Amino acid sequence: MFGTLMLIAVPTVLFRLLGAFCVERFATWRVSVLHGLAVMLVFTASAHFVPSALGPVPGHHDLVAMVPPFVPFPRLAVYATGVLELLGAAGLVRESTRPTAGLGLAALFVLMLPANIHAAVEQIPFNGEPATPLWFRIPEQVIFIAVALWAYVPTRGAAARKADGVPAWTSFRDGSASGGLTPPSPPHGSTTGD
Repeated sequence: MFGTLMLIAVPTVLFRLLGAFCVERFATWRVSVLHGLAVMLVFTASAHFVPSALGPVPGHHDLVAMVPPFVPFPRLAVYATGVLELLGAAGLVRESTRPTAGLGLAALFVLMLPANIHAAVEQIPFNGEPATPLWFRIPEQVIFIAVALWAYVPTRGAAARKADGVPAWTSFRDGSASGGLTPPSPPHGSTTGD
């Protein structure tokens, strides 16, 4: 039940540890989480293309069973969502495409919500395991939507911060090391350095 969340959480922590060891790309939690989402999407998208009997991971037939009856061409829908997940994962990795990928993925996760609800309500097993309960599926999907929307939040890149003379490890929205806060100036007429 927690497998998909672990596919985000574990890579996120590993990416952030790389950031702590001066890998500039992962200098912020935001970028680390978005790369974690990209890793999760690569794994979940692969399930859209492999047979269900291939191993311990769910496969194409499991996902087709999740598709609600009102969706035409369920097999094609599963393939299409797999391709969109892979495109979204690739988009999250590049800073220039991250906002577009985030919006697209948020929309995709919203569109996929009925399949998750259908699978929970109809007790559709996933790779032979009992169906994930609805009380877990909906909050999980909300987390995915929120993380995808976080990709859309514009931030100043490391290059812009470096050009301004701000250390690349800072992650404040205004690009400053102080987050826009400046220390108060001494009162007029007082001297410092006593």
